[in-house]
Amino acid sequence: MALSKIDADGVTGLQETLTATTTVPSEGGAVTTNLVQGLVKAWNTTSSDGTTIYDSFNISSLGDFSTGRQDHNVSNNFVSSNIVPTFTIGANYEQQWTSALATSMWRTNNYTGSAYQDIQMRTVCSGDLA
Repeated sequence: MALSKIDADGVTGLQETLTATTTVPSEGGAVTTNLVQGLVKAWNTTSSDGTTIYDSFNISSLGDFSTGRQDHNVSNNFVSSNIVPTFTIGANYEQQWTSALATSMWRTNNYTGSAYQDIQMRTVCSGDLA
């Protein structure tokens, strides 16, 4: 099906106009979800030393806060610091957590129990964009 119109108000030419408040049924059909709120708003894959972004979406830069601690800076800010960053790492790390949550960034921390360690990061962040 070809789209007939894309503009600031959304996409038309479908059964309904898609906007920031469009809801869609869940996979099982039991509930609905807001299409825009259900999307990841930022993600990246970084080098272990915290200096290189291999791939990303809505990430402007990466800060090497210190060994084992990376700052992920976003291109388009979030509405509030009540964001939900999550990340994956390799095995053998006893503690991993996020901190310094802000509208413009979040920090990831990797600790082995005796010291912070640099590792490659894969992070995503959910929240409402400004």
